[in-house]
Amino acid sequence: MTGSAIPDAVAEAMSTVERRAFLPPAQRAHAGEDRPLPLAHGQTNSQPSTVAAMLRLLDVPRGAHVLDIGSGSGWTTALLAHLVGPQGRVLGLEIVPDLAEWGAQNLAAWPLPWARIDQAEPGVLGRPVDQGWARILVSASGQELPDALVAQLADAGRMVLPVRSTMWLVERHGDRVDRSQQGSYAFVPLR
Repeated sequence: MTGSAIPDAVAEAMSTVERRAFLPPAQRAHAGEDRPLPLAHGQTNSQPSTVAAMLRLLDVPRGAHVLDIGSGSGWTTALLAHLVGPQGRVLGLEIVPDLAEWGAQNLAAWPLPWARIDQAEPGVLGRPVDQGWARILVSASGQELPDALVAQLADAGRMVLPVRSTMWLVERHGDRVDRSQQGSYAFVPLR
């Protein structure tokens, strides 16, 4: 498949980047369960089937530059890093300082130096970069589709995010932005 991750790339990433390594010790025995697991500060590690669905919708190509908003424990950042490979770049952002630090430590334990996690700047959604992001994954639910993130998409970029309880796929084609609903899910709120 030209320029895109192979169809089994998400399953392969999820079998390689073990969820267990990104969970608090008290939750590790539950790593194989398909349900959200508590982290700290009211945040959760999303259920694997939801993460897989989001990553498949995102359709991450090798070498892409990806923004991961709500990186939490670092698991989704590591999965995205596995998908983009060493020619890509992944930036995870987490608003909760303790989680950002813990997620960065979890990520550092994996040989994925092209990915990092930073604390998100309070009051700022995302992190604008020249040329925009090829892919944006948002793992927290907002009340509306955030224009600030749509503006950070590169041309031909894709974003997957929950708005209220609906999963959305947003695709940018020059000045045109296409939006489509992709099912219902529950997420912690985007702050």
